[in-house]
Amino acid sequence: MDIKTAIAAERRELAQLLQDLPPARWNEPTLCAGWRVREVAAHMSLGFRYPLPRMVLELVKAYGDVNRMADRRARQDAARLSTAELVGAIRDNAHHPWKPPVGGITAALGHDVIHGLDITVALGIDRRVQPDRLRLLLDAVTPRTARFFGADLDGVELRADDLEWSFGTGAPLMGAAQDLLLVAYGRKLPPGRLHGQASDRYVAA
Repeated sequence: MDIKTAIAAERRELAQLLQDLPPARWNEPTLCAGWRVREVAAHMSLGFRYPLPRMVLELVKAYGDVNRMADRRARQDAARLSTAELVGAIRDNAHHPWKPPVGGITAALGHDVIHGLDITVALGIDRRVQPDRLRLLLDAVTPRTARFFGADLDGVELRADDLEWSFGTGAPLMGAAQDLLLVAYGRKLPPGRLHGQASDRYVAA
């Protein structure tokens, strides 16, 4: 499918999911360490809300550390903006051309999908990413991208049990394809979602 269409659909669906969340759930933790739902939503919409010159300025303030800049802005914007404003920033920018500095347009889809899963998996919401979007991201997993996101996949084979996909060689790690995608992006999952010889290595404490 056209990746721009996939991105727009993903953003609209995530905006609706966030809009439907009870207010208290916005303060619950996600798979992103130290971030609640509201920080993740603020981070997801950062590239839509800030023009490039402002982003450069924020990066300078963080002494060139992208992660530090992202964390600071997520926390400050989450405190400043209402949930309605955060939802609107995602919904109203479904077709925004923003892309991460690395990875191009596929990485833009990955950004939305992974952060959406950071929220839904942590909150126990059974949202399934559409298979065509998921396949685009699974096909883009490489040893280089895994290292970039801090995923330790040495000696492990990721093996989806809900569609035909595997990656790597070694001790089997099995689960739903979208859960294995989270592993490839450096996430640790709640207990019970993964199985196989390597499962304990990727479960949150």
